[in-house]
Amino acid sequence: MTLIDLALSQFMDPFRIALLIGLVFTMQRTVAITGKVIPLLAGIAFVAVIIPSTITQGLPVDYITQIGVGIVTNAVILAVILGVKTLIDRRNAG
Repeated sequence: MTLIDLALSQFMDPFRIALLIGLVFTMQRTVAITGKVIPLLAGIAFVAVIIPSTITQGLPVDYITQIGVGIVTNAVILAVILGVKTLIDRRNAG
């Protein structure tokens, strides 16, 4: 499995996407106390580590590579989610 295959499989992982959407909702509820940046960075790292630890044991790619690619894909997915959230917020405000 190449890095591109790994990244594409992570981009299409519904569990990863659902966890990151939940991260955004949780961040929104606690933004007054914890801010935005630290929870989002911690969430990106948490999802990147927890999924290879529990679900993808049989892949021919080592654990560290899965985490590294996971951090990058999580950041991209999270950017898209935050962009969609911003568009929805602007539409509802106006």
